[in-house]
Amino acid sequence: MKTKTHYKGRYLSLVERDDWEFATRTNPVVAVLVAWLPDHRLVLVEQYRKPIERMTIELPAGLVGEQRDQADESVLAAAHRELVEETGYSAGKITEIMRCPTSAGMTDEIAVFLAAGELERTGPGGGDDSEDITVHTIEHARIDAWLRDQYRQGKAIDPKIYTALYWGVPGLAGAG
Repeated sequence: MKTKTHYKGRYLSLVERDDWEFATRTNPVVAVLVAWLPDHRLVLVEQYRKPIERMTIELPAGLVGEQRDQADESVLAAAHRELVEETGYSAGKITEIMRCPTSAGMTDEIAVFLAAGELERTGPGGGDDSEDITVHTIEHARIDAWLRDQYRQGKAIDPKIYTALYWGVPGLAGAG
């Protein structure tokens, strides 16, 4: 299985293997955080995404080993870093739920879903200098209606949110 590179950028490359073209990342692992507050509110982020030219509602997430000085960063370390950076919440406990391809026919990117618990607000959130993130904490009982309303307003809803809802709210009867 020889891989041919058609284009190499700073973060992405277009490659071909056995007549199949796909995108590959410099850092192909993404930490995706399922962060429920003790009062059953899910922590979500909103930010503008240039590829689709729209605001999106997403779970907090980020690349593992994103910076040059983080080449050996673990998934758990990246999850802790991204959660604080994007949302302003620190987690007393983060555990891995599952590793999944994000779009197996288009990219080698792997999403590592992590459950973030024992959350405490320790900072402002909002992302790093290259991001402008709004943090939302939405009650479990009203999240479906809230997401529908955001969609009607023209925002893109990342389907990974529905994966978080499938796994449920820790401590809520019938969850997880």
